[in-house]
Amino acid sequence: MSVLVDIWNVCWRELKRFRRQPARILMSIVQPIIWLALLGNMMQAITPMLGQNIKSYLDYMAPGIVVMTTIFGGVFGGLSVVWDRRLGFLNKMLASPISRSAIPIGKTIASSLISALQATLILCAAIAMGVDVVTGPLGVVAVILIAMILCLMLSGLSLALGAIIKSHETLMVVMNFLTMPLMFTSNALFPSNLMPEWLRVIAEWNPISHTIGPIRLIATQGWDWAIILPDVAIIVALTLVVMTIATLLFRRSIS
Repeated sequence: MSVLVDIWNVCWRELKRFRRQPARILMSIVQPIIWLALLGNMMQAITPMLGQNIKSYLDYMAPGIVVMTTIFGGVFGGLSVVWDRRLGFLNKMLASPISRSAIPIGKTIASSLISALQATLILCAAIAMGVDVVTGPLGVVAVILIAMILCLMLSGLSLALGAIIKSHETLMVVMNFLTMPLMFTSNALFPSNLMPEWLRVIAEWNPISHTIGPIRLIATQGWDWAIILPDVAIIVALTLVVMTIATLLFRRSIS
């Protein structure tokens, strides 16, 4: 129970810090909405190529933008470790009787909760623009939960790198380098059948595609568990592996 309390305390600190940054909250919501409003309408002409009973490109794109929001929220989760180390707060936490594993776990959970809030707001904006989630409110909850799992994985990756990289400038460059290839080698914005063969192979192995697949299916078609469950299982397994590695690397970096 003490470990759970430690995790919650670390998580709560990160949530309070996020609440005190209104500009960060605003920009994390405005940018995806701009993508939806502009790109979602500009690409309507390719709707007939999408198949899968997609009514409009905006319906196809909205799940990708929700996942994109969680990507950017997750990959920068490791920055808090670097900043805490630079400001001396990490040493204060280490000097307190707190579980060492609670620090990375609490920070990743906080990142996933923040991304859940952002994804919910983006999804509400998409619905206001005319996107239809065919599975209703339960489908919206499922979409957010799947996106949170991806955020946990990417936040764990970011924290693992943050445990190794001491400079936040270097970490930002590395995470930016990872973010764009992850996004644009997935089926977030365009279906795999419109990609060249080599890119289609990459998209099939990309964990982002395995996240967007069930989210898009839930939002646009319904509960096809034969497709949803295997993809979710892959994301959960990858998340557990990454979180374990992140925790081990963090504990090693402070030993």
